[in-house]
Amino acid sequence: MFETLGSLTASPWIYALVAVSIVLDVFLPVLPSGVLVITAAAAAAAAGATGPVSVSVPVPEQVPDILLLLVIATTASVLGDMAAYRLGRRGGARLDRAIARSRRLTRAHERLGTALARGGGALVVVARFAPAGRSVVSLGAGKTQRKVAEFLPWSVLAGMAWAGYSVALGYFGTQWLGTQWLGTALSVVALFAAGALAAFLVRRPEAAAATA
Repeated sequence: MFETLGSLTASPWIYALVAVSIVLDVFLPVLPSGVLVITAAAAAAAAGATGPVSVSVPVPEQVPDILLLLVIATTASVLGDMAAYRLGRRGGARLDRAIARSRRLTRAHERLGTALARGGGALVVVARFAPAGRSVVSLGAGKTQRKVAEFLPWSVLAGMAWAGYSVALGYFGTQWLGTQWLGTALSVVALFAAGALAAFLVRRPEAAAATA
């Protein structure tokens, strides 16, 4: 799988693929947007490393620019958040029915909704790493009629944190390990570990409230 994703980094279309995946995964959390970002960053590290980096396939001449990848990932994250925010603001009962048809989103709303409401803006950043947490935050902010000025700055910060973490994992992981496929694989594991930790953290206020 990583070899297939790695071959996509040889094309400038990788930027469009990353952007579309990040925008849409606020509605379809199963999309591997984080994996795409990590793979692209790992390819950039493999091509630009000062020392020898072992890759399973030849390094292509065209590789993603790391700064451009970071900007695109952050921008796409914010755009997806705002699209979900607008949908939540205008969706009403139709949106509730759509969410009810998704078992994953329904479960995420039940587990994270109260915690996010209690946790304030900082939890917008933490929830960006949690599975379906971005969907809960963005749709919830719209449904509760929060002002754009209240939600947008935290969305930008969350997008920067998530994009920076994902890019750093792929880029520095590959440079450190010296092997592109291993750096990519371990970086993906680290991304999922961060997601599990984020899910635990955003549930803590809800658990504490229930205990009290």
